[in-house]
Amino acid sequence: MKYSLKKQFALIFIGLMAAAILCCWFMNSTFLESYYMNNKEKALMDVYEQLNFSFADGSVETEAFEIQLQRLCGKYNVSMLVLDENSQMLIATMHESEILKKQLLNNIFFSNAHPDFEKILKQTDQYVLRSMQDPRTRTEFIEMWGFLENGNLFIIRTPKEGILESVSISNRFLAYTGLAAVAIGGIVIWLVSRKVTEPILELAAISEKMAELDFETRYEGRVRNEIGILGENINRLSAALQQTISELKTANNELQKDVEKREEIDEMRKEFLSNVSHELKTPIALIQGYAEGLQEGISDDAESRAFYCEVIRDEAGRMNQIVQKLLTLNQLEFGNDVAAMERFDLQEMLATFLQSADILTKQNGITVRLDGEKPCYVWADEYKTEEVIRNYFSNAVHHCSGEKIIHIRLSKREDKIRVSVFNTGRPISGEALPHIWEKFYKEDKARTREYGGSGVGLSIVKAIMEAMNERYGVINYENGVEFWFELAAN
Repeated sequence: MKYSLKKQFALIFIGLMAAAILCCWFMNSTFLESYYMNNKEKALMDVYEQLNFSFADGSVETEAFEIQLQRLCGKYNVSMLVLDENSQMLIATMHESEILKKQLLNNIFFSNAHPDFEKILKQTDQYVLRSMQDPRTRTEFIEMWGFLENGNLFIIRTPKEGILESVSISNRFLAYTGLAAVAIGGIVIWLVSRKVTEPILELAAISEKMAELDFETRYEGRVRNEIGILGENINRLSAALQQTISELKTANNELQKDVEKREEIDEMRKEFLSNVSHELKTPIALIQGYAEGLQEGISDDAESRAFYCEVIRDEAGRMNQIVQKLLTLNQLEFGNDVAAMERFDLQEMLATFLQSADILTKQNGITVRLDGEKPCYVWADEYKTEEVIRNYFSNAVHHCSGEKIIHIRLSKREDKIRVSVFNTGRPISGEALPHIWEKFYKEDKARTREYGGSGVGLSIVKAIMEAMNERYGVINYENGVEFWFELAAN
């Protein structure tokens, strides 16, 4: 088979294996020598530090130091020589100690005698660490020489030839083992891939017999291998059921949506009736009570009768206001009142609104401030936007205290205009903050009743802003509360 999965499987894994081995060989060839050299440098530093420590604590003459020194020299393949201030040998680890002594003295008195044969790796006031070549034997060393902390002279060195040979041997070994691994791995992968493809071909043969049966399966691949053969046969089986299943799922989805909407409408109806009955219960009781009092002539005083009539009229007006707001909210929540988007000057609307509310603010001793650019055009439903402002401003007036300041600001935020209405006074409690947008929720029921609030205003704001797909919210401050909403800028 031209596009055999078995061949593809084997070639991919053999290629990955070869690439991994080649990468290892490249890393060995490029970085192993540097890594080995770095370790040798650290080894010389270890020996240097051990010498300083041993001379400092006086353990140089002990057998333990001699054993430790032999271990270090054997482990790191280093030679060393230590001279006192009179050039007398204190420590020597090789028979050619005179050669090392001569080399050390040459380094001290003729440090720049052979600049072409050395490369400084590290240099301090105490020692020099360098890579160098012996001018006489042409042997390369890593060498460290200088002064110990007690003033003694020292030289430590290790040959580089062993390092280079080790790197070369390591690379050759890796190359040989890598080739063997690729060859053996290729054979194993080939055998495994054949075992994997055999069941797939068997399933393809079975699927040809099942092509006329009803199964919900479909293959989307276009690869021309064994899996492609199996997929073509499965597609023949699934094609007959596709249209029927699609129609069934469509009908089921529509049915589910109808059930959910019906349940939602029923729940909203129950909630609406419950809230209306709760809100209207008090004014109806008051109207009934005062009306019965008038009917029974409890008081013949004209002033008392006028008071009774005024209470009845106020409570009837309150009921009418609640009903009107509930009808508005109901239309918004059911989507019957569609937002008519138009372009208008928001700054002009605010100025007009505040002019009409001037008497109310003066009666309550409130100072109103308006900040913003002129003009400020936005896209929104003008009537609904004014309703939002009216509810925010009404809340601000009724809850304004302390300095009695209402501050209205217009600010640009990217492609939005934010309108914020801030009033000084007591912040909203943490428990009430998540619920203020709910219908009929009242944080202070006595105070809300006092100024005639219904607890529906912020619910209307929420419904209007969601109908226009815009953001809104509230922010607590130490000295007051800020309600805000955003509209699309022109």
